Amino acid sequence: MASAGLSFGNPVFAAYAAYASLVILKMFFVVFFTTYTRFSRGVFANPEDVKGNKGAVARLDHPDVERVRRLHRNDLENIPAFLAVGLLYVLTGPSPGVALWHFRVFTAARCLHTLSYLAAVQPWRALGFGAGLLTTISMAVQVLMAGTL
Repeated sequence: MASAGLSFGNPVFAAYAAYASLVILKMFFVVFFTTYTRFSRGVFANPEDVKGNKGAVARLDHPDVERVRRLHRNDLENIPAFLAVGLLYVLTGPSPGVALWHFRVFTAARCLHTLSYLAAVQPWRALGFGAGLLTTISMAVQVLMAGTL
């Protein structure tokens, strides 16, 4: 069993830290893509943001902007849960190989979900969402089994 410490000497924590950083960076990509979409479509949420952007309008219903916002909201609903449960999972002292696959699958699933959402492609978007959710649930169950109620 791997050391359950929160140090980079623990291979499970090191893997968690790397994959957690990747999904956070992926989430920031969506933030920047939202900004790009707003500027490229000339659509902003607040009237003060329109100033200085010739031809821009303030509206909350542009389909392209709203698609990226829904993607971002989905990230905000799923990635923090992975970060919290993943950290607790590290503390259970899981097998490094099993833990690494949990982290890899979640990260790949969220990337697949993002690309599929932006391209409006089903069933890939649902598969990416489901794989990430199941991975987080798997870790949560293992944390529950390791804890006492």
